[in-house]
Amino acid sequence: MQKKFKRSLGKSGINVSPLGLGCWAIGGPFSLNGKQDGWGNVNDSVSIQAIHEALDQGITFFDTSDAYGTGHSEIILGKALKKHRDQVVIASKFGNTYNENTRELTGQNISPEYIQSACKLSLKRLQTDYIDLYQLHVWALPQNEIDSVIETLNKLQSDGLIRAYGWSTGDTDCARYFAENSNGASLLHPMNVFGYNKDVIELCEEHNLASINSNPLAMGILSGKFNSDTKLSTEDVRGSGHDWIPYFKNGKPEKSLLEKLESIREVLKSDGRTLVQGAIAWLWAKSEQNIPIPGFKTPEQVIENANAMSFGPLNQQHVKEIDHLLEVALK
Repeated sequence: MQKKFKRSLGKSGINVSPLGLGCWAIGGPFSLNGKQDGWGNVNDSVSIQAIHEALDQGITFFDTSDAYGTGHSEIILGKALKKHRDQVVIASKFGNTYNENTRELTGQNISPEYIQSACKLSLKRLQTDYIDLYQLHVWALPQNEIDSVIETLNKLQSDGLIRAYGWSTGDTDCARYFAENSNGASLLHPMNVFGYNKDVIELCEEHNLASINSNPLAMGILSGKFNSDTKLSTEDVRGSGHDWIPYFKNGKPEKSLLEKLESIREVLKSDGRTLVQGAIAWLWAKSEQNIPIPGFKTPEQVIENANAMSFGPLNQQHVKEIDHLLEVALK
């Protein structure tokens, strides 16, 4: 077992726990293009209990967005953390337009006026005077539009409304331009043992940006709780038919990923870890810039995630073994 360790949000110097929590699921139901984009119904009081459990377990980093539940995730996070604001680091995102009454995402807007308005609304929902990390929630933009966003974020930073900023993107060209032409602190991108964006990680290491890992458990497949008979409801984002989700098709987990998981299961569980803890530990071992942010709905999930910190990163021998087994599985 290891002592608790820390990670930094890149060049911002803001220290966080090495594991954060992704707050998409606690936003509850909302839709995108007529399809469910949330993770099913949630119990707000249980969500708040889970957030308080995270604090007790030493987790200090919480990542949300105004898109999650069209503001509801921020509201719940604000209620849970209001009395603990000086103990935590809150990240949120902007760029999506939405209708709070119908809980629908309606489009995108990254004009300076909209970003400033979105920031103020997020501050109100989060019940805070500042956001620690404010992130662009649009996957890709042309360079001239990126420049405008960076200029607006620099102003929000100088005005004290945000402490640092980043971009939620796995687009390598956009990530590179952002790394080279901004004072940004982080890149948030999907990453797990099934998919590793080496180029983005190298950018983070070269420019001292935090690599915040969304989908560290491949939307739950790496928890081991799904099998070939699993069929998720259309009321769950994983079953609603979005074509940008690589882990599930029509509510069923990708067969190839289930097979890959079986090939690496025992290595992930090394030294007494659960599969969840092994998947998180693999990300820590791959780069010191990595900060996984698994999602959650319950205190029990939070506890299992948090206990990964007691084990620390996988050793490099196990990492090499997993990489080899996955290469074999691809053949």
